[in-house]
Amino acid sequence: MAGKAILYSYWRSSCSWRVRIAMNLKEISYDIVPVSILKGKDEQHSDEYRKINPMKQVPSLAIDGNILIESLSILEYLEETRPKIPLLPSDFGARAKVREICAIIASGIQPLQNLKVLNYVGKEKQQEWAQHWINEGFRAVEKILSTTAGEYCIGNDVTLADCFLIPQVYNARRFQVNLELFPNILKIDTRLKNHPAFREADPEHQPDCPNK
Repeated sequence: MAGKAILYSYWRSSCSWRVRIAMNLKEISYDIVPVSILKGKDEQHSDEYRKINPMKQVPSLAIDGNILIESLSILEYLEETRPKIPLLPSDFGARAKVREICAIIASGIQPLQNLKVLNYVGKEKQQEWAQHWINEGFRAVEKILSTTAGEYCIGNDVTLADCFLIPQVYNARRFQVNLELFPNILKIDTRLKNHPAFREADPEHQPDCPNK
């Protein structure tokens, strides 16, 4: 497992996406192994993948002789082992704000609108359900950004908060959330659209994107 990092990823998974962004920002070389999470393919439920990730989810990262799962844990590991290009501010108050935004998205929005939950909710209620939780979380994020945002979520340096935010904005568009209600979020998304690390991590640039 030593050598080049391997990221087990699904093209449209926001959890995989946030890890791809961070690895690009930190200039970590990696290969992608696509893992389909779609019903009918169920590659994440295979015996082979279960040995890599007992939660049967993406992402998983093989790096430094370790196999890491859960995006938050992976990103903390990368920040601790690759501090040369930091994604957490040196100021402790600003760090706390980064973590607040990450936690709102990782705990209060994304899990409630992921595929597993939507399948349980039922097709007829999926969009209404997803819109409700995205709006709820984005209202909180927008309020934080009103006091912290500069060019990006926290001042003028890209942080982990931006790595979490941009994939969630993509999800919001998928579920037709009215993003005009969240001007700070929209401004940051627009600014990062053409950032090389974010552009390279975009779903449409992934090897398993069906539109490629």
